[in-house]
Amino acid sequence: MIGQHLMNTYSRLPVAFVRGQGVWLWDTQGRRYLDALCGIAVSGIGHAHPRLVQAISEQAARIVHASNLYQIPEQERLAELLCQLSGMETAFFCNSGCEANEAAIKLARLYGHQKGIEHPTIVVMEKAFHGRTIATLSATGSRKVQAGFEPLLAGFARVPYDDVEALGLLGSNKNVVAVLVEPIQGEGGVQMPDGDYLAQLRALCDRHGWLLMLDEVQTGMGRTGNWFAYQCTGVQPDVFTLAKGLANGVPMGACLARSAAAHVFKPGSHGSTFGGNPLACTAALATLGVIRDEGLLDNAHRIGDLIRTRLRERLDGLSGVKEIRGQGLMIGIELDRPCSELVRQGLERGLLVNVTADTVLRLLPPLILQQDEALQLVDGVAEMIHQFIAEPVGVAE
Repeated sequence: MIGQHLMNTYSRLPVAFVRGQGVWLWDTQGRRYLDALCGIAVSGIGHAHPRLVQAISEQAARIVHASNLYQIPEQERLAELLCQLSGMETAFFCNSGCEANEAAIKLARLYGHQKGIEHPTIVVMEKAFHGRTIATLSATGSRKVQAGFEPLLAGFARVPYDDVEALGLLGSNKNVVAVLVEPIQGEGGVQMPDGDYLAQLRALCDRHGWLLMLDEVQTGMGRTGNWFAYQCTGVQPDVFTLAKGLANGVPMGACLARSAAAHVFKPGSHGSTFGGNPLACTAALATLGVIRDEGLLDNAHRIGDLIRTRLRERLDGLSGVKEIRGQGLMIGIELDRPCSELVRQGLERGLLVNVTADTVLRLLPPLILQQDEALQLVDGVAEMIHQFIAEPVGVAE
């Protein structure tokens, strides 16, 4: 049996990839696939980008790992660059999105204790996804992923996403110290809030002395056409987290902070053995350089708009398609029925896509996607959805 010694944590598709180039992947049989998922928003500059390959190779020949007990020049350069791009002041590096969110949760709790709050509480959202560690699982708004792992961690209050009024009702709760929210809910189905949502959250946090903490694990690193999704709103968070596309596949996460949150941690407050090692930081620096030098933020805006426009044209009036939404190259197509079957059908067509929240076909292609590749993607997705909708409900599932 293939993979018999792996713990059964994934329902893996019957394909293994052995090579990638740009927006394409090849499997063990030599078949080519258009990667419209890029490792779930990870490989933003595509596969085997020559600048990244060279940077990783040269760094691996020098030094892969050095403990955070010592200075790491690559880490210092990366922190400086990220703070320049984001308007933040300090950065902590780790290995994943859930670790970055763990750091934010710990920071908020310590911030609360330093203010004399005995039971600091963080407000989180329904349908949110922040990770699978116990703390981030507790912050996540999905009973499906929480079930079986109780008791969950206390210290979280939950309100509906994009509901400022519900959040405002917590203003009298003296234990609240922070609000943790995704600018766009990714795993929740590419859910887009009202345009002034973050601005209203910022105003509430300022009024009550709460930290505004943004989970940019999926939306960051150019995914929405901005370095970070909050930058199109004019809102500046106190804390935000990154991972996924930060080092283009080399495991890395980051938690950035400013103002009152910037210096909450002291030596011994938090740490990571592997976090921010020279190899990961070099990969992140190379990734940031490619995004900047190749104009990939503008490309994500332009190609994302093209994909959504063409999909609306191709799917206009099709019964069963509820909405096409997104920002940049983060796109969701919501159907009126469960559609996980589309993942397998896409694989058969040579398209790598994803379904989230049961009914939303999610596209997260690399930021380097060009017009001809985007139109090929639109053709494949539109044809697949037309065929799927034409099937009697229940047949494909």
